[in-house]
Amino acid sequence: MHRKQKKSDFSFGTQPPFRLPATGISAEQCYSTLQKLKEIYLMKILFFSDIHGVPATLEKLFSYLPTLQPNRLVLLGDALYHGPRNGVPVQYDPKQVVTLLNARKNDIIAVRGNCDAEVDQMLLEFPIMADFSELVTDSVRMFLTHGHRWNENNLPPMPQGTVLVHGHTHIPMLKKLDCGLTIFNPGSISLPKQNFPQTFGFFDGTTFTVRKLEDGSILF
Repeated sequence: MHRKQKKSDFSFGTQPPFRLPATGISAEQCYSTLQKLKEIYLMKILFFSDIHGVPATLEKLFSYLPTLQPNRLVLLGDALYHGPRNGVPVQYDPKQVVTLLNARKNDIIAVRGNCDAEVDQMLLEFPIMADFSELVTDSVRMFLTHGHRWNENNLPPMPQGTVLVHGHTHIPMLKKLDCGLTIFNPGSISLPKQNFPQTFGFFDGTTFTVRKLEDGSILF
C-alpha cells in the first residue's frame, strides 16, 4: 500500500533569509525552485465540445497543443454528427474528425453527447458512451458531462466546491452558483450560438478560462 503524499506548505512568510543545512541554498532560492516545479507539474486540461463533424476547427484546436501543453484533452460530446437542429456545417467530414481524434486517443477523456451514437463508438478508439466522468486534480474536482442531462437547472449530486463542466448549449460560461458549485462551459469549437465566437476551454492547474479558437486569446 502506497502512503498518500502530504501536500507541502510552500509559504515561508516574512522570515529573514537563511541557509539550508549542508546545501548553501537560501530559502528564497528554494522557494523559487519549488514554484517552478509546481508550474511544471500542475495538471493542465484542454476542454472542447460540440465538434459536430467539422475537422477544420478540430485541426485549429490541436494547433495550440504545443503551446498549451495540456496533460489531458476533455471532449464533452457531440463529436461527429451535426444533429437535425444544426443543419449540415460547411466542411462537414465526420470521417476526418475520427482520424484526428483517434490520433490523440491516449490523451482524451470523453463523455457522450445527445448527438453521439453507438455507431460513432465503433469508429472511435477511445470510450465516448459514458454519460459522465469525474476528474480530480490537486486543486479541484470536476464533474464532466455533456449538459443535456445535468446542468445548472438539474445539478448532479456533487460535493461543494466541485466544478460542473459541460457543453451542449454552444454558449461559453463560467459561473459560480450560490450553492458553492461552479459551472464551466467551453462553448463550441464549430457552431457557436448567441454571437459568441468559436471557443474552447483551458485549465492551467489553478484557473479556468474560455479561449477564442481564432487566435487562442482569453475571452474570459
